[in-house]
Amino acid sequence: MKILRLIPLLFLSACSTTPKLTLQPQQPQSKIDGDTVRYPEVVRAYHVGRYADPNDDLVMHEQHVVYRVEENTRWDFHPGHGFLPGTPAPSDAAFSPVPVNDAVLAEVNSQRLATTQIIMEAKTLSVALAQFQIELQQTKTNLQETAVLRATMSDMKKRLDALEAAERQISTPEISTPTNGVPDSFGPDPLPEQ
Repeated sequence: MKILRLIPLLFLSACSTTPKLTLQPQQPQSKIDGDTVRYPEVVRAYHVGRYADPNDDLVMHEQHVVYRVEENTRWDFHPGHGFLPGTPAPSDAAFSPVPVNDAVLAEVNSQRLATTQIIMEAKTLSVALAQFQIELQQTKTNLQETAVLRATMSDMKKRLDALEAAERQISTPEISTPTNGVPDSFGPDPLPEQ
């Protein structure tokens, strides 16, 4: 039932559509010897039907035309136009034939020779770089082996020092001295008896 109440509102909204507008694009008019130099301003005419003034319900506007400037005048920067009036448009270098004379041929040949030399030097450099990489890897391996040998040698030296210290302790006899006496080798000579 509520849906049926909304149907008249749809008809009312259909009555308040905006009038259709007609657009009339214009062609560029600024030309110098057939080439367009500037684009003209684009003015569009909009045909507006009768409508009530939105600010005052007691005022109605009759249908009329409204003119609006859409784009201002501007320069045409597209390529292909002559630089000066009456000059031909420059041709695309990709489609023009290559100028051939002795100087150009000599330069092209010298560039080819230089390119060939650079390619050969690059190959030599890549071979040398590969050898350098191999030698660098070998040096890294040698460095690791040297570090292992140094650690092993240090460990052996510690063990050898420990063995020598143990041998000295075993080979040196202990000197036994009386508890309160002074050994003969120490002290003054005894006095002769009278």
